[in-house]
Amino acid sequence: MKRIFIIALCFSFTFLLPSCNKKKLTEVVEVPLPSAEEKITIGQPDDVSADEGQFALAKLPYEYNALMPSIDILTMEVHYSKHYLTYTNNLNKLVAADPLLVDLAIEDILKKLDLNNADLRNNAGGYYNHTLFFESLTPKSEGQPKDTLASIINRDFGSFEVFKNQFSDVAEKQFGSGWAWLVVDKTGKLIVTSTPNQDNPLMPKQAIVGKPILCLDVWEHAYYLDYRYKRKKYIDAFFKVINWKKVSERYLEATATK
Repeated sequence: MKRIFIIALCFSFTFLLPSCNKKKLTEVVEVPLPSAEEKITIGQPDDVSADEGQFALAKLPYEYNALMPSIDILTMEVHYSKHYLTYTNNLNKLVAADPLLVDLAIEDILKKLDLNNADLRNNAGGYYNHTLFFESLTPKSEGQPKDTLASIINRDFGSFEVFKNQFSDVAEKQFGSGWAWLVVDKTGKLIVTSTPNQDNPLMPKQAIVGKPILCLDVWEHAYYLDYRYKRKKYIDAFFKVINWKKVSERYLEATATK
């Protein structure tokens, strides 16, 4: 009973989803809390798919419980099958309604974004950011990058520990909801930054512009069931499940033409 009460309490903080029931695709909508008698059923990642449209969910190559104890099974399911899915469906609706967006890659949509278009800004950002985030996770993390990326991190930050501390610091200090990023700037240098809400470094008028290769979701829905208000513990846990192989691949892609 205590466990159910805690889950219900936490849901009041975490279940804020983009709405697809209103005329405008607004950023968040309240979701009813489960009753004390309601049984919570955990599904499978493969059972989740976006509505027909231009963009699809990134498939998880592991079960929802695979990242425990770093990320709880319920957090993973809600984050992936509710938050990420809703951003994806909303984006597909927006793209289908605008001929100028059809057939554009998500990166091109973000780079050409009119920041006054809140619906597109929130949902395109939410889709891109969550895709990058989920692809950056693995239950078989090697702890640190190797080879080229390891050398570049040492070059640009002095050591992996210095990088980790900088990344953790910007993630912890991001006020309210947002994201922490490791990006490659136009000179090929690695830089750590953060953005609010669903913004990212590909969008116009960001403090730091670059190609993201790693991100951390610091919205409360990403960690509150596990860590409550202790964001720092969540950040530390994140470093235990980073897919450094994928991050390294992104770095090589970002610098291939530089």
